[in-house]
Amino acid sequence: MKPTLTEQDFVDAAGQLGCEVAAIKAVCQVEAPRGGFNPDGTPVTLFEGHKFHKFTHGAFDGEAPALSYPTWTRKHYGKSWQAEQDRLQRAMALDREAALRSASWGKFQIMGFNHESVGFSSIQAFVNAMYAGEREHLMAFVMFVLKNGLAPSLRRKDWANFARGYNGPGYAENKYDDKMASAYASFKKEA
Repeated sequence: MKPTLTEQDFVDAAGQLGCEVAAIKAVCQVEAPRGGFNPDGTPVTLFEGHKFHKFTHGAFDGEAPALSYPTWTRKHYGKSWQAEQDRLQRAMALDREAALRSASWGKFQIMGFNHESVGFSSIQAFVNAMYAGEREHLMAFVMFVLKNGLAPSLRRKDWANFARGYNGPGYAENKYDDKMASAYASFKKEA
């Protein structure tokens, strides 16, 4: 069983970011509501074919159109964690490093291509950390928020601005800001 987050882990991270624990828990709830690991012990991932297309310069668009395509779409996402793992494995067989960089990882769904900005010298070091435990997922989240200047938005609970920086320009289409605001309200009630 992989190590999971404790309340103290959340308190420590909130201290580093200068925000409320409930704000971090809200992001966590929206990004990976089932936790950071699949039942088989692998980290939760979501493979993004448009990123794979970008990192491989479209080299596999014809050969693997469900894995490599120029614009974002959710139509190729796996319907289960096993299907999603299979997508990542198939992409890794084509170009391992590009595939690892093209997936979001763990409890906070940090994209692999962010590995350097969250403190890892290589994509493999990042992936190894994502396999280690949820505390490593949380530390990557803290680094991502700090490096991308998102801590002030998290402190203010400016969910739209935070989601734009964290999830990208399509955040509104996916209602990430609304989902985070709702999750935050739930966690505040529990506190």
